[in-house]
Amino acid sequence: MNTRLLFIFLLTSFLGFSQKNDRVQKKMRVSDSIVLDSVSITPFQFKVLNKRLKPIDTTLYTIDYSKSILRFKNKSEISTDSIYIHYTKYPNFVTKKYFLFDENIIVENTKNTEKLYSLGQSNVKQNYIPFDGLETSGSISRGISVGNSQNSVLNSELDLQISGKISDNISLRASLQDSNIPLQEGGYSQKVNEFDQIFIELFSDDWLLRAGDVNLENTSSYFGRFNKKVQGLYATGTIERDSSSTTAFVSGALVRGQYAKSTFKGQEGNQGPYKLAGTNGELYVLLVSGSETVYVNGLPIKRGENNDYIIDYNAGEIIFNATYPITSEMRVTVEYQYSDRNYSRIIAYGGGEHKDKNFSINAHVYSENDAKNQPLQQSLSDEQIAILQAAGNDTTLMTAPSAVPEAYSENRILYKKELIGGIEAFVFSNDSNDELFQVNFSLVGDNQGDYVLINSNAISNIYEYRAPISGVPQGNYQPIIQLIAPTKLQMAVVDAHFNPNSKTEIDFELAGSKNDLNLFSSIDDENNNGFAGKLTVKRQLVKKDSIWYLNAFIDTDYIKKNSKLLNACIV
Repeated sequence: MNTRLLFIFLLTSFLGFSQKNDRVQKKMRVSDSIVLDSVSITPFQFKVLNKRLKPIDTTLYTIDYSKSILRFKNKSEISTDSIYIHYTKYPNFVTKKYFLFDENIIVENTKNTEKLYSLGQSNVKQNYIPFDGLETSGSISRGISVGNSQNSVLNSELDLQISGKISDNISLRASLQDSNIPLQEGGYSQKVNEFDQIFIELFSDDWLLRAGDVNLENTSSYFGRFNKKVQGLYATGTIERDSSSTTAFVSGALVRGQYAKSTFKGQEGNQGPYKLAGTNGELYVLLVSGSETVYVNGLPIKRGENNDYIIDYNAGEIIFNATYPITSEMRVTVEYQYSDRNYSRIIAYGGGEHKDKNFSINAHVYSENDAKNQPLQQSLSDEQIAILQAAGNDTTLMTAPSAVPEAYSENRILYKKELIGGIEAFVFSNDSNDELFQVNFSLVGDNQGDYVLINSNAISNIYEYRAPISGVPQGNYQPIIQLIAPTKLQMAVVDAHFNPNSKTEIDFELAGSKNDLNLFSSIDDENNNGFAGKLTVKRQLVKKDSIWYLNAFIDTDYIKKNSKLLNACIV
């Protein structure tokens, strides 16, 4: 009995002491129900006062001490809009929740109750390893080729592949490939952009981002088909719905090469080499490796020593294998890209596609533009720019005099000006007292120039003037240089497919292009714009079985006069 009295006394003393620390006074607006606190409160010294700090009749309200909720029976009977409430909270050790185990590790499961479990926490620290789980594979090889009619050649090849997940939803894929067959930039790669292929991709189920070598292509369009190998960025994303899907993509890149096309007729028994040229007739061009497509009589053939042909990318030559004999009846078409760094050139390509059950529409925009104020392999003077402005699209007019005043030097071939038959001509001179010029001569064709090559040495060639006879030039060289004009190509294509019912199909395509062959000149700009359209309608009239049926169709297209087909601009 004495123990119980002592416990009650100690508890009352402790509560009395804690009340001083947990005493709360609040001013609150009158409402039907008021939550006083987040913990239970004691009934000791609980007071509700009006604005004048006078107690409110206890018959007008009820109090739930365990939930700390004050409720007024009829708040309209309260003559004030705000009240003062005095109460005391229970001490923290009374209201605090105590658990034997952490709530987060407790699993509600009534199955397998007879099994025993031991709860514990590992003291082994897991170190985070970035890119853990990526797999790498590849090879590097070296070889030597020798023959009785050739020098020894060292061949090398690198192939490195990286793939794996960098998170639960994002995967990575990368590739680095280089081979000196086909040769590139003198036989081996010293810079990253000289590798045959290098790229890195981040992708998930709905999107993809690629940087490095990108193959831009469109094979579904009738007018806008193309295939181009570039270096840049490519991004695409897809939104899937129950009965439809929407895809969008965008790409920006620097052009690795310029498109060119060579067509020639095979020579009986001549397997090559056949020379490939640039768009301006350049005979020695550096081809972009892997960019070529070769057709013989309209059929594509394969590259490789064990296939149909091999190609020397450095020399710009194609050789057909002995297993693929060439005859005079064969027409060969080669489409390729070659390194052309006359101007900085940028490509932009983007579009989207939407598909549902009976309808699909696709649109894309392509732009390839030279930066005319950023020439790379030529330095244009104001006079040369004026020549390009007056030339329009005529490349034969894009020539400029090559003579430049130069001081005498015994190790250089220099020329002086003389009047020959009333015509000012350049004559070789090694006299330091003459007014001397450095002159570059360009091959223009037989009976198209006034100069011929008469001597060549280790320093330079010497050219001599030949006067025209009866107005016909007697030489094949001229003291001029060929100017290259910056170009721009833009195109937009929209095509759609529609199935109004199971027996009818409707396809249409609209395309527009802008192909400016000289950005310096506004002459001939009326020929820059092109437009084309195509409509195809198919209708099933009769179908008796899987063998016998009757269909009707309309297939028509329109191409604006004097405009090029869009798929002939870039392939």
